[in-house]
Amino acid sequence: MYTSILVPTDGSAYSSAAAGHAIDLAKQYDATLHILYVVDTAAYASLDAGSQQVISALKAEGEQATEGIEAAAAEAGITATTQISMGAPHKQIVGYATGNDIDLIVMGTQGRTGLNRYLLGSVTERVVRLAHCPVLTVKNDDAE
Repeated sequence: MYTSILVPTDGSAYSSAAAGHAIDLAKQYDATLHILYVVDTAAYASLDAGSQQVISALKAEGEQATEGIEAAAAEAGITATTQISMGAPHKQIVGYATGNDIDLIVMGTQGRTGLNRYLLGSVTERVVRLAHCPVLTVKNDDAE
């Protein structure tokens, strides 16, 4: 049923819970797991001084988040690919899914966005509305 599963991550407890589900599904369906971290450049566009340092730090954080999920996938015997991209998270996720023939997106119901979630709308909500494939949302009761 699924040959390619995308799990976007922001390193939060919600995306870790989603990654667990994505790994289980990838194992069940013998699917390739795609792990994506998006550096939200719009959130830091107003920074003049030091914006490159902030973006570099976020990329490093993204590498750590994707490597952790990749290691868990490898331990489960799942083939995984990782990518870090820059831009609006929902657009990058949907674009990645479309460009890589993703069959299923598995993501947390919330991330670390805090107030931005209420001001800008949920990334998950936007992905659910715009994605061409099914989106499985995972709630993490332990994170609340």
